[in-house]
Amino acid sequence: MENLETLLAQGKQAVADTDTLPALDEIRVQYLGKKGELTQLLKGLGKLSADERPAAGALINEAKAALQTDINTRRDALESAALEAKLAAETVDVSLPGRGQPVGGLHPVTRTLERIEAFFGSIGYSVAEGPEIEDDYHNFEALNIPAHHPARAMHDTFYFDAHRLLRTHTSPVQVRTMESQEPPIRIICPGRVYRCDYDQTHSPMFHQVEGLLVDRNITFADLKGTLEQFLREFFEEDVKVRFRPSYFPFTEPSIEVDIDRGDGKWLEVLGCGMVHPKVFECSGIDPEEYTGFAFGMGVERLAMLRYGVDDLRLFFENDLRFLGQFK
Repeated sequence: MENLETLLAQGKQAVADTDTLPALDEIRVQYLGKKGELTQLLKGLGKLSADERPAAGALINEAKAALQTDINTRRDALESAALEAKLAAETVDVSLPGRGQPVGGLHPVTRTLERIEAFFGSIGYSVAEGPEIEDDYHNFEALNIPAHHPARAMHDTFYFDAHRLLRTHTSPVQVRTMESQEPPIRIICPGRVYRCDYDQTHSPMFHQVEGLLVDRNITFADLKGTLEQFLREFFEEDVKVRFRPSYFPFTEPSIEVDIDRGDGKWLEVLGCGMVHPKVFECSGIDPEEYTGFAFGMGVERLAMLRYGVDDLRLFFENDLRFLGQFK
């Protein structure tokens, strides 16, 4: 009992001097554990007389309680200091801009489609759509391409059976529109088309935009002026435009259109012509009362020319290094 005050003082000093939670727990075990120094004093009470035991036990318990209070106080202080240090190390400057996510961009084919639709929408054309799985009649026969017609050799077609196929152009949408609507008709028909071809400048699936205008007194001059203005708007430059005679079964006369962007090289960009009277007859429109023109263009072809792309396959490979240039 004579060293109780000394043990208590040593314990209090050790608690005050420690600066880590593990060291503080070691001090608790050293003085207050089952074999701790203050606990051992309680075991020595048996050596005292019955009159001395209560007073001695009370003093030991008071010393243990005092040391436990110091330990608790020190633990709270160390835990608070550790939390403050952690918060200081993990401070976030809320005024910094967020990390955000990489921003994507429209595919160049989509950009080109939107550019074409925007021009023709501004001059009164509406967008018409139709099925990609077509029947032989709308894809060929209604367009003056009967089964025996040699023009069918121009189309390498994906057939499901003798009557169903993947459309080779969006012209069937024009036929379906003329079947269901009375003139005047002013539409463009964007969409996917399919042909058995694949190389640097051809794909088995590609996009076309075809246009149709049907009304009274429509002439080739209307077609010429529309396409010249479109090409200058699309390329945003004063391109030279050349119209060459050609042949398409569904137009008469038929024309191919070339442009010269200032380097002296003529590049074909689209085909067009006045709607053939037999196409009008198949669609239920009187060719004696109405005339019209039609045109068609490959979207990837125009995108290649506009953006300087030399390989059509780049549009379909999903290479982010390529697509990232069009944000």
